[in-house]
Amino acid sequence: MHERGYVDGKAGNISARLPNGDILTTPSGLCKGFMTPGQLIVVNMDGERVDEPTEENRALRPTSELGMHLECFFRRPDVHGVVHAHPPMATALTVAGIDLALPIMPESVIVLGLIPTAPYATPGSPESRQVIADLAPEHDIIMLQHHGSLTLASNVWDAYLRLETLEQHAKVLYLATQIGSPRTIPAGELEKLIAIRERLGLMRQGDRERFQVYMRAQTLDADGPVDPGS
Repeated sequence: MHERGYVDGKAGNISARLPNGDILTTPSGLCKGFMTPGQLIVVNMDGERVDEPTEENRALRPTSELGMHLECFFRRPDVHGVVHAHPPMATALTVAGIDLALPIMPESVIVLGLIPTAPYATPGSPESRQVIADLAPEHDIIMLQHHGSLTLASNVWDAYLRLETLEQHAKVLYLATQIGSPRTIPAGELEKLIAIRERLGLMRQGDRERFQVYMRAQTLDADGPVDPGS
């Protein structure tokens, strides 16, 4: 994440659900690019530290964004990895009001689904947990208004890979807005991608209804451009 510029300074945080149900998390106030395994911290689902402190992590505390991670694990028993990052292009598009939910590439439709943006909340506050509470059960990727991204998966590695796909999707969308008006994938082709997403076990609650909104829009204006800010 640090090498690819998805986090900067001491920003960003990662967590993983352990086999016993406890949560392994990155500490607060450390650059993730220079963090050591011994500095990781274990907490329970109430956010209480349960590991035996070592010389490396005794003075450290869990990430200030722990509540947001715990909310994801609480809402999604299938999720075992959560990554919060600040991908520049995806974050910039949400700041500019450009809708990342636009289905413009097959890979992003299959892997990411339609990407929502949560309302703004102060980082580390109880509100930051509240604004994702209703989105986490239905999405594997959530944009945080003015505050980066949250990617969820069955393991930490896949949560990170979804972050890569998200940023690539955002780059393509940005370039398309510079060239002209982005066009979404035609309704008939979108249905095929939804079938692939379903076959891979990636469909989430409410996915089909959300996709139907875009397919109906395509039916009404098959050749018309889609306003990325709408």
